[in-house]
Amino acid sequence: MPPSTGRLAAFLHPRVGGFPRTFWFLWAGTLLNRLGTMVEPFMGLYLTTMRGLSLAEAGAVMAVIGAGSFAGQLAGGALADRLGRRATLTFATVGTGVAMLALGYAQGLPAIIVSALVFGLLLDMYRPASQAMVADLVSPADRPRAFGLLFWAVNLGWAVAMVLGGTLAQQGFLWLFWIDALTCAAFGLLVWRAVPETRTRAAADAPPGGFGRVLRDRVMVAYALVALVYTFVLMQCLTTMPLAMKEEGLGPRDYGVAFAANGVLIIIVQPLVNAWLARRDHSLVMAAGFCLVGLGFGSMAFASTLAGYIAAILVWTIGEIMAASVLQAVVADLAPPHLRGRYSGLYGMAWSGGFLLAPLGGTLLLDAGGGPALWLTCLALGLAAAAAQLALGPAIRRRHVLAFSSQ
Repeated sequence: MPPSTGRLAAFLHPRVGGFPRTFWFLWAGTLLNRLGTMVEPFMGLYLTTMRGLSLAEAGAVMAVIGAGSFAGQLAGGALADRLGRRATLTFATVGTGVAMLALGYAQGLPAIIVSALVFGLLLDMYRPASQAMVADLVSPADRPRAFGLLFWAVNLGWAVAMVLGGTLAQQGFLWLFWIDALTCAAFGLLVWRAVPETRTRAAADAPPGGFGRVLRDRVMVAYALVALVYTFVLMQCLTTMPLAMKEEGLGPRDYGVAFAANGVLIIIVQPLVNAWLARRDHSLVMAAGFCLVGLGFGSMAFASTLAGYIAAILVWTIGEIMAASVLQAVVADLAPPHLRGRYSGLYGMAWSGGFLLAPLGGTLLLDAGGGPALWLTCLALGLAAAAAQLALGPAIRRRHVLAFSSQ
């Protein structure tokens, strides 16, 4: 083996080596799915320009999608544990493709709202099944790396989809709906053909347990609440940040350039640090990440130029990379094998809830006290989430040890 090849193998193995072939099919399907994610970023523009809805009507439709997504995480978790991961993921992704086309061709507000509700219910239903699959396939020691690779695939696909979506939207919005629908369906069909059911026989035969069992797990419930607070802060980048930049005289182009820094940094840095972060104490990594996210958003209180916003974004993006390296791995450690879908569903509901609350709370703060009130509140919430995560650390470490010993 040439020396250069040996060095490359030594570099790649601790980062991408050691995973079963079935994991890589799941990874490829995730990347394919995100490469086609073109409808959601342009939904508001589509509803107001192509369907003639008012801003309030478009906002109501998007709220219906968000509410459907919240319920879909709950249903997806239950189905993943009852019917199996493979069947749930395939049903949800193929169904999302069909619902997406129905929404794209729907005319009139009632039809659009009904289509949006079905679309929202199916849109994120696959996530608990996908996360449970990773927990089934990958050992506890390697799960942080596995989830980190999926996080990287999601961001790479998202970056490409944003560029292609903006270009294709000029040719007609229906192109976006068809491409998104086809990639959703292709993801599900790829898993159906290439990934066998990962739920073990022991998990399938375990005594039944519903979400009541999950809600009685105080560590998991507290962890989900911390994730909700963190998501509320992080999602300000998609909701109130462009509004705050507008108040500083910065336009959509400036927002696009600034936000692109987030994707570029994740794509470059995350694969380099993921394996190193995976070996650190999970709660300490998350606490440090939450602090950086809070500090990054808090520093926007003092930003008034494009350069200032980019600098702040780079700070909270580093925090996002750190937190993402272990967030989902902790859920997998906390969950009993027969409830992995439901635990992932509760975690997903925390993210959906944060996404729903972010524009509501963020715009209220922005309206009441301007940018400083919003960003300093984000700073306080980020630090509070870090402190709460440190308090949960001992309990999470104990469950992590139990997850190792049960393998």
